[in-house]
Amino acid sequence: MSDPMTLNQRIVLASRPVGAPTPENFRMERVALPDLADGQVLLKTVFLSLDPYMRGRMSDAPSYAAPVEIGEVMTGGAVSRVERSLNPKFQEGDLVVGATGWQSHSINDGRSIIPIPALPNPSMALGVLGMPGMTAYMGLMDIGQPKAGETLVVAAASGAVGSVVGQVAKIKGLRVVGVAGGADKCRYVVDELGFDACIDHKSPDFADELTKACGKGIDIYYENVGGKVFDAVVPLLNAKARIPLCGLIASYNAHEAPSGPDRLPLLQRTLLTKRVRIQGFIVFDDYGDRQPEFLSAMAPWVRDGKVKFREDVVDGLEQAPDAFIGMLEGRNFGKLVVRVSRD
Repeated sequence: MSDPMTLNQRIVLASRPVGAPTPENFRMERVALPDLADGQVLLKTVFLSLDPYMRGRMSDAPSYAAPVEIGEVMTGGAVSRVERSLNPKFQEGDLVVGATGWQSHSINDGRSIIPIPALPNPSMALGVLGMPGMTAYMGLMDIGQPKAGETLVVAAASGAVGSVVGQVAKIKGLRVVGVAGGADKCRYVVDELGFDACIDHKSPDFADELTKACGKGIDIYYENVGGKVFDAVVPLLNAKARIPLCGLIASYNAHEAPSGPDRLPLLQRTLLTKRVRIQGFIVFDDYGDRQPEFLSAMAPWVRDGKVKFREDVVDGLEQAPDAFIGMLEGRNFGKLVVRVSRD
């Protein structure tokens, strides 16, 4: 039985944001843990993943997944340790990964958690060997269909998904141009990750600099951002270019239509005349059954140092709201995780 005196710290959705989230949209609560029932396990969260998709779950607009309701625990993937088990499939001390949310503890029936092997850092199961890495790999390989000698552009190139996209593309023999925010991120993408070039989207000459870096046009644009980056990419697309549509972080906080000229006709004409393929995807909905394929490819690359991965670690569950708000503004550098406990 669980200790009735143990309190679960959890962060719930207090109100729906209008535009960018604010600290007032979140509320920290402390609630007593119930006793375990047969078949259940008590989990202690070690690492919590913060990801851009969570902004969509804060809204009640129609989407691919149900929204977080007011007063519910914020959704999110986490690595947890089994503290107590009444389930024969799990032993005390086991490390597992699952969508257990923004909380220090959770109770699970074992059907939505997966044991993870020994890793140099357990948080890798939330990054390069988890959802972001699989998103990068499946979107690039299945929709992007990379061919040696082609040019790939990836936005948010220093982030959890973009950094993996570019490195896998380099392994496959492509010219890779990243887009990132700031000189430090661009330097890291080229010097540490091995991209051929990286363009700072904060530069006043961003569109011209991207054009110069893509002298042979763009064959694959891996879309994480939207906004002005997409606008600069469209004129550079080659015939039969492919666009895996992973995210649109530039517009996640928008609450009204963008100002300026209507760019849809130009986009439609480009898609038609250049026979461009653009396809959105949700990784576990579309590729959940192909996780073994992803891991069999990615794990050796990570082990051999062919794919590098950077984390931005924040300490303390109470820091999650501010870290999440900062991520949507581009403040993080690498995969953002919260170290909830030092277990």
